Amino acid sequence: MSENNIVNSNAESQETAEVATAAAGATATTKAPVPVPTAHDDFDWSIDKRNVAVYTKEEKEKYDKVYENTFVSITDGELVKGLVVGLTKTDVVVNIGFKSDGLVSLNEFRDLQNLRTGDEVEVMVVEKEDREGHLHLSRKQARITRAWEKIVEVHKTGEVVTGTVTSKTKGGLIVDVFGMETFLPGSQIDVKPVTDYDQFVGKTMEFKVVKINEAIKNAVVSHKALIESDIEAQRAEIISKLEKGQVLEGTIKNITDFGAFMDLGGLDGLLYITDISWGRISHPSEVLKLDQKLQVVVLDFDDGKKRISLGLKQLTPHPWDVLPETIKEGEIVKGRVVNIEDYGAFLEIMPGVEGLVHVSEITWANTPINAKEFFKLGDEHQAKVVTLDKDARKMSLSIKQLSEDPWNTIEQKFPVGSKHNGLVKNITPYGVFVELAPGIGGMIHISDLSWLKRFNHPSEYTKVGQHIDVMILGIDQSNRKLQLGHKQLEEDPWNALEETFAVGSVHEGLVIRKDEKGAIVQLPYGLEGFAPNRHLNKEDGKQVQADETAPFMVIEFDRNEKRIVLSHTRLWEQHKHEEREAVKKEARADADKTRKAVKNIQQKVEKPTLGDLGALASIKEKLKQEEKDQNAQGGEEKK
Repeated sequence: MSENNIVNSNAESQETAEVATAAAGATATTKAPVPVPTAHDDFDWSIDKRNVAVYTKEEKEKYDKVYENTFVSITDGELVKGLVVGLTKTDVVVNIGFKSDGLVSLNEFRDLQNLRTGDEVEVMVVEKEDREGHLHLSRKQARITRAWEKIVEVHKTGEVVTGTVTSKTKGGLIVDVFGMETFLPGSQIDVKPVTDYDQFVGKTMEFKVVKINEAIKNAVVSHKALIESDIEAQRAEIISKLEKGQVLEGTIKNITDFGAFMDLGGLDGLLYITDISWGRISHPSEVLKLDQKLQVVVLDFDDGKKRISLGLKQLTPHPWDVLPETIKEGEIVKGRVVNIEDYGAFLEIMPGVEGLVHVSEITWANTPINAKEFFKLGDEHQAKVVTLDKDARKMSLSIKQLSEDPWNTIEQKFPVGSKHNGLVKNITPYGVFVELAPGIGGMIHISDLSWLKRFNHPSEYTKVGQHIDVMILGIDQSNRKLQLGHKQLEEDPWNALEETFAVGSVHEGLVIRKDEKGAIVQLPYGLEGFAPNRHLNKEDGKQVQADETAPFMVIEFDRNEKRIVLSHTRLWEQHKHEEREAVKKEARADADKTRKAVKNIQQKVEKPTLGDLGALASIKEKLKQEEKDQNAQGGEEKK
């Protein structure tokens, strides 16, 4: 209770007490004689020293009830109507009929420019009595509460609301709806992607409440939903009037790799890349632009999925139906490469009219041709029309028939035995294809590359794009094939090497390759030999390894098969055999010498003594033992 109210209440109580005292005095006068007045007769002794009248319990309860009934009953968080009773520079004084007035910050009335004393406003009771005993009111909280109630209601009903975009935030905009801040995501601003959010700040627009959160009192609004609902209505109306073959005008709104999306006035349609032009195009952007207006024809549509297929090329006749008379069999035409396959390339003679140049019609040569290496997309070529079928809309073309068949005079230009220089066009595991002239080529078999070396693959000797000298070995005109040779340009060195690498000769060799069967050994003069695995054993029990140089003996030389067989083992085995033979020879010489000595003694001595007989027996025993040793050693060698 305020101080003024307390003072007024005390004054009223005092006045009531005085009236009651005066009435009591008047009653006493009529019943008894008036006493002699004294100096303190006019003092009311029922009033205490605080100048407060004393009431009975019943009177106090009565007056308290009368006082309390003069004020309204309120609770914290309640929304009440109040009367503006005063304005200051910073606050608004609002009377809500409570014991005291409340103060509300003037900032909460910024939307009311002409606020005056006597205006009625709605506020929320934040606290009936704060720490300082004041009544705490808030108009802002009252507006937020009322706004939230309205937002919840329109979310249920789907009603369209009007709001003002107040600011930009991360991922969208802040919108004031009924005085409450709501969130407008960037994806919900428009059906088209929006990148500049600043253009919407300060604008008043219509929205639909699409999501609310009761716990944190947060709402999400959408302007896109309204646009989509309008578009849906327009779409339904357009689809109801659609017919296949109908021509419509549309605007290109998006271009993709597979086609273009068109706005048909509230309805989207797809113009596939294959329906844009009769000719081939790599990307729709080659002939279309954004926001371009076009006349298109309805090819098909789906009521359920709201899909419409459009066509542009269908508005003009098919080029095959209006093919010029100048394009016919035997004529020479010019076209652009629009597609390349393994079997050939397609040349576009005019938009929508294509012909195939098969790989067999590229060159007169019988060597394999890779179409993807010969043709490049976008290149232009002249070709001769070989076949033409307008009904089937097919045309076959030939490039090689633009020139005379060189195989008709092949024997005159490239006779057998003649030498030429050619370009390596292709390499296979079994040989090298060489082009001698446009349309003329042949193969060098891998065995005809070198007299001396054996190659695992022709790429070890030459590469594609290099030039190589060849000799014509044979001509197959019917199959358009030439048999070529390279090693035949030189004499066969094997005839002269037979003496150098005779069987039993020894040569230093480098093991260049080794496998489970044996080793390839590099010999002098560029020759290569083969050493079987068992002929690689060394005297110490190990084997000759790859990249190791060692002496080898020729154990086989075949000039016809161009083969040399080598052995390292045979060398040290033969050396041991020779050592054993030398020991035998020396032993035999000693035995012969002893026999001669014994024979001489026998001739000189006529009658031997017992001592001589003993010496002779010893010598005989020694000779027998040497003979046994020689026989045993000879048996081991045979084994």
